[in-house]
Amino acid sequence: MADVMACLCGSGRNFADCCGRYLDGGEVAPTAEALMRSRYSAYVLQREDYLLASWHASARPARLGLADDVPTKWIGLEVVHHQQQDAAHALVEFVARYKVHGRAHRLHETSHFVRDGGRWYYLDGELS
Repeated sequence: MADVMACLCGSGRNFADCCGRYLDGGEVAPTAEALMRSRYSAYVLQREDYLLASWHASARPARLGLADDVPTKWIGLEVVHHQQQDAAHALVEFVARYKVHGRAHRLHETSHFVRDGGRWYYLDGELS
């Protein structure tokens, strides 16, 4: 039976047809927004391997240490704006909501993405 779990990124699609294609299916995210959504899902699933692989080599940390962090419960993602600046650069503004020790927080970021070798990569972000 097909996986019918709702996607963690809040797209309204099922996981296998949305972020699961990139996280587990080996497909390349076609847009910076699709990559950002899949990275959110990777944070929910603590998929450090995917997060590091989708981070541009020029800015990629050696490790994230997600397993060492205080447990975080990711509770929602809203994509505020996606702008393709040119063929190799894009911005995605989003708000991610999460809880730590039962206390709600929000992360509002404008992320910079770069297309390199036919793939989109996360470069960095500015917190709002």
